[in-house]
Amino acid sequence: MLELSVRASFSAAHRLKGHAGGCANVHGHNWDVEVLIRGETLDAMGMLVDFHVVKGAVREALAELDHADLNGVPAFQQANPTSENLARYLHGELRRRLQDSRFCVWGVRVSETPGTSVLYWETRNAGV
Repeated sequence: MLELSVRASFSAAHRLKGHAGGCANVHGHNWDVEVLIRGETLDAMGMLVDFHVVKGAVREALAELDHADLNGVPAFQQANPTSENLARYLHGELRRRLQDSRFCVWGVRVSETPGTSVLYWETRNAGV
């Protein structure tokens, strides 16, 4: 099994409805995102998937979030834009964009501050 990762970042504001502290107020983060791809079968060039392809999909998935108020993004109309929900949302978006029988989007890690992160994966993605 091989695992590759691509990292990216975006800047956005959000507020957490129902939070008892300062996060209830609008504030911003420079979010870091790491996408983890897993698979076993390499292509004719010896690649699991070209980094360029993954970077393009990540760029597309982050375009709606970058420099946005996340509370106004349609995906977060019913759910707080927490790191947990962002990781789950990005996982789904990237699975949709990167469909290939040789590999899967195994996980997405999101960090809103240095030293903290959330990793989202689905158990059905444990293998390819």
